[in-house]
Amino acid sequence: MTSSEDDTPGASAPGVSSLGPDWRVASDGVREREAARVLLLDGSGRALLVRGHDLDQPERSWWFTVGGGIEPGETPAQAALREVREETGIVLAEADLIGPVVTRSAVFDFFRESCRQFEVIFAARVEVEEFDRSGWTAAEQEVLDELRWVTADELRAQPVEVFPMELPELIDLLQRPWQGPVRQLGSQRDH
Repeated sequence: MTSSEDDTPGASAPGVSSLGPDWRVASDGVREREAARVLLLDGSGRALLVRGHDLDQPERSWWFTVGGGIEPGETPAQAALREVREETGIVLAEADLIGPVVTRSAVFDFFRESCRQFEVIFAARVEVEEFDRSGWTAAEQEVLDELRWVTADELRAQPVEVFPMELPELIDLLQRPWQGPVRQLGSQRDH
């Protein structure tokens, strides 16, 4: 979809997207952005994940890691820390981040648009049970359903989609001290 064809709900003019200002239109007409994500792990082998859905497909949901777009002037690590604070209320220092452990690119449909995201994924170990969602934007409040601690086996056993698809294996891998190198996941079509 080119920006002149954008008929996204909430778009106020051609080329305006509900995705947000960090998404730019690439030369092929696909909106894209750089993002930083964090796989938050506790001492019980669980990962703190977000379950969300698309407004156009409320019956379909998926699990994914905490994170989001890298803002102008931010490093991936700074964006990761900000996103963790905004989405969970957990305050981390850069020294708390492990990695990055994974990079990947993914193409997916969201808000009635094809999107491409280039992700840097860190890990961090935390021990919290209470979360603060007051940092969620209005758009996040509409599409994010829950934050929950889940194990890799629970992810494998449930029917909801998981992104990246290798997330259960990453959770298992990170139960041991991470030694590197950064894993590069291939470009994939998420949904």
